[in-house]
Amino acid sequence: MAALLAAGGGTRFVGPTHKLLAELDGQPVWARALDNVLAAGFDHVIVVTGAVPLDVPDGVTVRHNPAWAQGQASSVQAAIHAAAALGADMVTIGLADQPFVTHEAWRSVAAADSGCPIVIAVYDGTPGPNPVRLRSDVWPLLPTDGDIGARDLLRDHPDWVCKIDCVGSPSDIDTLEDLARWNS
Repeated sequence: MAALLAAGGGTRFVGPTHKLLAELDGQPVWARALDNVLAAGFDHVIVVTGAVPLDVPDGVTVRHNPAWAQGQASSVQAAIHAAAALGADMVTIGLADQPFVTHEAWRSVAAADSGCPIVIAVYDGTPGPNPVRLRSDVWPLLPTDGDIGARDLLRDHPDWVCKIDCVGSPSDIDTLEDLARWNS
């Protein structure tokens, strides 16, 4: 099961539209990220929405996060609650503003054969960390508020984390400059 977080306000992006709706090579940033998730072949895909409406394709579960302005923790909580409702015992989570995380990276992290409760992507020797696979036994330890995902959990429990080498890039689109760099 995968969850793509697409709820934030994108406040550093000062373009004419929300950063997730900005076009990257003729496609909205969030749609490019979702295409990579879908190409990874997950049985279930959840998109957590918030600040802007998204035209999510059929077959993808949408969970609106009404508390999106309170930070990323609320979107992570929406994702894990949706995963739990679908009977999942783990979920692989990534960000919709990271369109260069390849389907191979999503698949590698999700399919990692390890006893680790947390699996993260590593790109060229540097932890991404997205996407991140979280086993259900760590879900209660995730923050419930603030603008943070699993970062503190990874820092506080490094022995729980397995790192998987991945192709792609964890670069995100946060500013007009980011978008211009990748659109050139």
